[in-house]
Amino acid sequence: MECTVSWTGASGTRSGMGFVAETGSGHVLAMDGAPDAAKPELGGLNLAPRPMETLLAGTGGCTAYDVVLILRRGRHDVRGCSVKLTSERADTEPKVFTKIHMHFTVTGKGIPATAVERAIALSHEKYCSASIMLGKTAQITTGFDLIEV
Repeated sequence: MECTVSWTGASGTRSGMGFVAETGSGHVLAMDGAPDAAKPELGGLNLAPRPMETLLAGTGGCTAYDVVLILRRGRHDVRGCSVKLTSERADTEPKVFTKIHMHFTVTGKGIPATAVERAIALSHEKYCSASIMLGKTAQITTGFDLIEV
């Protein structure tokens, strides 16, 4: 896997802390920093997600992917899956994630709650590389709602 990240403010006519990531699969992702009122030349322009937000979003995508796949492989009629991630970061550098809570909402027909619970556990214990990696610095907790359609 590879990715090239380039600063968009590198030319003399641009400023800010924007970056564009070009992934090995041929996709582009924009990132930006938060504006800095005290030193505008050092802050971002708030035109895209922060890099740490993209890390959190990628982790959510990784685990939601696993949950859907595990439920489908179990022949469950899953019709929707979302996960809301809330986090806390360290106060000092490096400001790693220290707590992450993932709350899943799974929608489907006749899915047992035990199947959802098992899918989430398998994702976090075995399959989701991102959450397993972040679990080295952050306490990760999970919860879920199961909505019958």
